[in-house]
Amino acid sequence: MEKNTEYKIKPLTIQQIKISLDRLTRFKPTEDKYLRVFKDIISSNLLYPKYKKNELAELSYKELTFLAQEIFNFSFVALNLWCETDFSINKKLLKYEKSVFKFDKNAEKLINNKINYNAAITLLEDNELPLNLKWLKSLCQNDNQIENRANFGLKFPIEKIILVEGITEEILLPKFALLCGLDFNKAGIHLISAGGKNQVVKLFYQLADIVRLPIFVLLDNDAGENYEQIKPKLRKNDKVYIIERGEFEDILPLNLIKRNLNRHFKNFFSIKLNDLRKDAPMTSILDELFKSYGLEFKKAEFASLISESIQDDLSDEIRTIISKL
Repeated sequence: MEKNTEYKIKPLTIQQIKISLDRLTRFKPTEDKYLRVFKDIISSNLLYPKYKKNELAELSYKELTFLAQEIFNFSFVALNLWCETDFSINKKLLKYEKSVFKFDKNAEKLINNKINYNAAITLLEDNELPLNLKWLKSLCQNDNQIENRANFGLKFPIEKIILVEGITEEILLPKFALLCGLDFNKAGIHLISAGGKNQVVKLFYQLADIVRLPIFVLLDNDAGENYEQIKPKLRKNDKVYIIERGEFEDILPLNLIKRNLNRHFKNFFSIKLNDLRKDAPMTSILDELFKSYGLEFKKAEFASLISESIQDDLSDEIRTIISKL
């Protein structure tokens, strides 16, 4: 890149800045998210020199980083947000990304930038900010990130990944964990629903190659073959738990299901425990029950209504799972 090049930049809007900050701090592979954000803003906001998509692909990471930080910092000045910075936030972000993801020295150039985050976070005043942006904002307030996470339930910095098959586990497992005194957001636990046992295997292989964090995999009872596929890739701190019988819906307390269904569908039906005590998978029982009343059983909706009223509802196996996290 020529040192004497004159740049013509269209300032980023406040919305563009917020979206970019959000994407840069999500739990996504470091190289992927930085390249996406940097190329997006260079394409849309660098007016001269103008780069086509194929030309951006030919630029070095150092060049992409330089152009992106120029656009960010020019925008902060244009929006009257500029302030002095020691780039301590940049250093913390680099340290965090290196603790979570594996990447080479070339990719490190993307994070080792001079974006004025002190100026950027002055835009983050909304109480409805996603957790990653609340965490970003906290980086200039307290150097103890673990303390910040515990005090404010920020989830970041993330320290463990839980990989599950479906939406029911994604919605209910954090709720059950709270009953056992484990707050996922305060403990830095990131839960991912893969969308099926085969997808769990695929995603585990991807994550095991790029993350440094321990991964806990929760599988339904019929996923023995999938476990055998995972075993060769397991690292020292990874764990797999296979449900003893059926799937996650089968280990939910019957009283919990009965109480919440009767509360939610009181104008349609009233069920008894014996209606749920059948020699069949719980999802099949619920599907037939809903059909008999002209309703459609959907796992996501079921898990959401169950989550609305969880009291001291823990089966022995759910307690066992939580204890192993």
